[in-house]
Amino acid sequence: MTPRVDDYPCNHFVEVVTEYLDGAMDPNEARRLEEHLAICDGCQSVLEQFRVILRITGRLGEEHVEELTPEQREPLTAAFREWASNR
Repeated sequence: MTPRVDDYPCNHFVEVVTEYLDGAMDPNEARRLEEHLAICDGCQSVLEQFRVILRITGRLGEEHVEELTPEQREPLTAAFREWASNR
């Protein structure tokens, strides 16, 4: 049996992981991603990290954001803006 060639680049996985977790990914793309996850420990780790982040942040309400000082809020806002501009 010929070993399967993994043609799913890890850097692409990182770009689309939130789409995958949201269930918004094309089914064929999701299948390819899941095949990649089956053999890539690094991407499995990234996926688990995203799931943990979503569990934690999902418990944060608007009232918690308002508790941040401007010094705390600005770097987070800047990081989000940079991330969003690169999408």
